[in-house]
Amino acid sequence: MKKKSLFIILLLAVVMISACGEEEERTVTLLTHDSFWISEGVFQDFTEQSGVTVELQMAGDTGQLLASAILTAGNPAADVIFGIDNTFLQRALDAEIFSAYESPALAHIPGEIQLDPQHRVTPVDFGDVCINYWIDSFDADLPVPENLDDLIDSKYYGQLVVQNPETSSPGLAFLLATIAEYGEDWEAWWAALRNNGVTVTSGWEDAYEGEFVAGGGDRPLVVSYASSPPAEVIYSEAPISSPPTGVLTDTCYRQIEFAGIVNGTNNQESAEALVDFMLSERFQEDIPNSMLMFPASVNAELPQVFSEFAEVIETPYMLAPEFIEENRNDWTERWTEIVLR
Repeated sequence: MKKKSLFIILLLAVVMISACGEEEERTVTLLTHDSFWISEGVFQDFTEQSGVTVELQMAGDTGQLLASAILTAGNPAADVIFGIDNTFLQRALDAEIFSAYESPALAHIPGEIQLDPQHRVTPVDFGDVCINYWIDSFDADLPVPENLDDLIDSKYYGQLVVQNPETSSPGLAFLLATIAEYGEDWEAWWAALRNNGVTVTSGWEDAYEGEFVAGGGDRPLVVSYASSPPAEVIYSEAPISSPPTGVLTDTCYRQIEFAGIVNGTNNQESAEALVDFMLSERFQEDIPNSMLMFPASVNAELPQVFSEFAEVIETPYMLAPEFIEENRNDWTERWTEIVLR
């Protein structure tokens, strides 16, 4: 009888140890784009707080990320997806790849970037795609252009490099900025820009690090980000006290990146905990230096280099996600016909 009781006690101990081990080994899978980066130790802090380990999966650029999520709908390979922005948002919502979750931390997120009233996605960061300029290329004889109208002025002939909106996220955002500004007349503006010697690259790196002066090219105007000037300071090989680039604040289109819990996840509680953590000050305050975006939370403190050199755009261009989805293919096809053919 004593042996039987001892066996039962040992069996219960093994079960309890096993259960504890399972609790410690819980994981949540985060699917994101290749540009995602967060400092070492941030997710470790989440694990210490929650007992949940984050497993990262990369899926290319934003378009590839969304395509991957749609292909695996119903049998998801991830619990949370981060990185779908407002230019692709409606396509994601229409595909029903996310389930609703209203994080308590949304109380600290401005309403104007909470684009889905059903809370299927949660805004995590934002940034602005803008024309950047090389400061030393302009003077009294050639002043810095101020807006989109100036870019088609003949005195800026051959000065600008942009990205193809069919292959580049900032390229698409800049196209949307021109549509928001000119409405049905956007095609005429692009025809004028082509005649003014614009150069087109397939992606941001080819533009900024190739054709633009910063990368050794000869073009002093480029489509980039409002956060590019502080990035120049952060990543300069030799220490510099101020950036060599500036931002045309009247040319900017706002991009908002979202996190969403995947429909059909078997890991709902851990997924919710991860979304909450991504809105915490620990995660939010790491975003500027790691991903060169602005944190969504008003409670997050910006690093000094951002506070000093990043342009905060008060009235950026934005278009409704459903309007973008309805017209994206037609817009990019017409852009190709006007600019490249």
